[in-house]
Amino acid sequence: MATNQPAAVSNFVARTTGISLAVADPNDPVEKEYKKLLELDDVAQEEVDKWIRDDTAFHEQGAGLTEAAQRARVEQRLKLVRDAYEDFLRRHPDHARAHLAYGSFLHDLHDEEEGVAHWEKARELDPKNPAVWNNLANHYGHRSPVSKAFEYYAKAIDLNPREPVYYQNFATSVFLFRQDAMEFYKIDEQQVFNKSLELYRQALKLDSNNFVLATDLAQTYYGIKPVRTDDAIAAWEYALKVAPNDTDREGVYLHLARFKLNAGHFGEARQHLDSVTNEVYGVLKKRLLRNLEKQEAETNGTNAPAASPTK
Repeated sequence: MATNQPAAVSNFVARTTGISLAVADPNDPVEKEYKKLLELDDVAQEEVDKWIRDDTAFHEQGAGLTEAAQRARVEQRLKLVRDAYEDFLRRHPDHARAHLAYGSFLHDLHDEEEGVAHWEKARELDPKNPAVWNNLANHYGHRSPVSKAFEYYAKAIDLNPREPVYYQNFATSVFLFRQDAMEFYKIDEQQVFNKSLELYRQALKLDSNNFVLATDLAQTYYGIKPVRTDDAIAAWEYALKVAPNDTDREGVYLHLARFKLNAGHFGEARQHLDSVTNEVYGVLKKRLLRNLEKQEAETNGTNAPAASPTK
């Protein structure tokens, strides 16, 4: 029923790269060379992204490169970046941030083993860099042991408690891997939910207008049983407040309508559905309207009172 991907899945995949830290003298020749290396990386990634978008459009018109040709073109372009990183690190093997950046580059190319090796080297060289711990936590959350992900996110937060992404990633991993969290923290499932929600709230305190983060928190309530209706509605109402455009607002109205329908607040649910006019939500709106009409008829037919919101 969700109008976008579940938060736990989308965010966990999205946060592979770390938070950049300005810690060096920009006039240092090595630092200038490192900055050019990052620019080379960025330009190459943008070029490759454009090639892929353009080729997709060409294929829709019956043209474009073959898959093998496109892959070869991309690999050749990115090899220049790979060679540049390796040359820099041969000459500056103790440059922790270069290891961190190269690890992210390799990880994005799905060369995870080599990427993690560079992240581990960056951690060895600069254990106070929170981005390294965050990146490694992301990796171990995907590949196990999950306990390392919990430890490393906590370490990243300890080193930089003002970065919302670390709390968000930590919250997602705790929610996704509930059984592991129960065993690691010696708590029950409801306490795991509480821990995940509190981490999301901490992230939102630091980035209060972040709509994606607000919806991540609100989406979490779909996976919590028994349903915490009042809390879920409050979370979606906050997401509505920070929604950046009409399309996003209408998506939130659908979520609010669903929770209020299930709570027996039929009038409020209908008001939310009436606010949805975007055709992209047409199927979901019709489905919710059918459910609303069915429950209203059942309630009126039996003279039963509307259900009380559950928590």
